[in-house]
Amino acid sequence: MNIQYLSNENGLVTAVQLPIEEWEKIKSIYPNVDSVDFSLPEWHKEILDSRLQAIEDNPERVKPISELMSELDK
Repeated sequence: MNIQYLSNENGLVTAVQLPIEEWEKIKSIYPNVDSVDFSLPEWHKEILDSRLQAIEDNPERVKPISELMSELDK
């Protein structure tokens, strides 16, 4: 597959371009891909905002993911 990545002036990849034949294959496998809505519902945003606020208010409660994984392995 001949994929091209488009970058902005800072080198951050901002888009992907692929041949139309590949896009048609993807659409045949996932027929609703054109209608996928990538926006977050408002209630998701509210949950994220409250969790980010909790982290900001109590940074000492933030633990590394490795610590969580160790606890789960017990």
